[in-house]
Amino acid sequence: MEFNKAVVAFNNYLKSYQEKELTGKLLEPVKYMLSLGGKRLRPTILVWINQLYKGEINEALNAALAIELFHNFSLVHDDIMDEAPLRRGKTTVHQKWDTNTAILSGDAMLILVYQALENVCPEHLGKSIKLLNKSALNVCKGQQLDMDFESERLINIDQYINMIGQKTGDLLGASFALGALLANAPESDVEKLYEFGKKTGIAFQIQDDILDLYGDKAKVGKQIGGDIIANKKTFLWIRAFEKADSQMLDKLEKMEAEKNPEIKVRLATGLFNSLGVKADAEYKKQKLQNEAMGLLNNLDLNNPDREQIAGFVLKLLSRED
Repeated sequence: MEFNKAVVAFNNYLKSYQEKELTGKLLEPVKYMLSLGGKRLRPTILVWINQLYKGEINEALNAALAIELFHNFSLVHDDIMDEAPLRRGKTTVHQKWDTNTAILSGDAMLILVYQALENVCPEHLGKSIKLLNKSALNVCKGQQLDMDFESERLINIDQYINMIGQKTGDLLGASFALGALLANAPESDVEKLYEFGKKTGIAFQIQDDILDLYGDKAKVGKQIGGDIIANKKTFLWIRAFEKADSQMLDKLEKMEAEKNPEIKVRLATGLFNSLGVKADAEYKKQKLQNEAMGLLNNLDLNNPDREQIAGFVLKLLSRED
C-alpha cells in the first residue's frame, strides 16, 4: 500500500467512527477536537507500515485510532497547561467550553484509546498495550521535562534531545512499531522501527525549531519567531547559550528581555547567525536522519518497500511547512 492510500483509508475510518460513536454531551468536545484535522501522521504511518508487512487492515485501523485518540488527548491537556487559545487555527477545547469540560473530555478520550484497542486480536493485544503504554508514559515524562525547563535557566542540548525524544519521538516510534507488530513482523523489526520512528521524531522537531525562525511565513502558516517571542527553549536557543562567550551572553540576555516582538526576532536572528546555531541544528538533524536510515537496511521487507519508507522520511524532514 502506498502512503497516500493509507491516508485515505484512515481518514475514512475516522470519519465513520466520529459519526457513529462520538455522540452525546460528554463526547461532543472529543468529536470537535478530532475534527480540527492536522497531518494525522502517526495513525497513517501505523496503517501504512502494517500493510507493507501484509497485516490485517481492520486491526491496524483500530490501533491507529487508538494512537490518534491518545495524541489528541495529550493535546487537549497540553492546551490547558499552556493556556493556549488556539489549536490548528481553531478555538481550543477549554476555551470553547471550559477547563472542567476539557479535562473530563480528555479523560474520556483516554478511555476511548483502550476501547479502540479492544478490537485488536487476542494474539496481539498484550504486546500492543505494553508498547502503547511505554510510549504514552514517555510522552508524559517528556511533557514534565518541558514544564521543568521553563523555570530552569540553562538547559543543554543533550537534555533537550532527551525531552523531545520522549515528548515527540516516542509516539512516532510506537506508530511505526505497532504497525509492524500487528502484522507479525519479526521482533527485531519492531524494535528497529521503534528506534527509527523515535529518531525521525526528534529530527522532525529540530526541523520545526529551524522553521520557526528561518521558515517562510507563507509556507509555515504561523508567525515567524513565535518560539523566540515566547522565550521557548528550542534547539537554536539552547545551542546559542551553550556557545556564547561572556560578551555574547550579555547580548543574548538583552534579546531575551526585549519586549518588542519584531525587535526581538531581529536580534535573535542576528545573534543566532553570528553563532552558527542554524548550521548546528541542521547537522544534528542530518545525523539523526542518517542513524534512522541505517536501521532500515536489515528490515524483513523487500528493497522497494524499504526505499518507500526512506523516501517518505526524507520528504518529511525536508518540508518547509
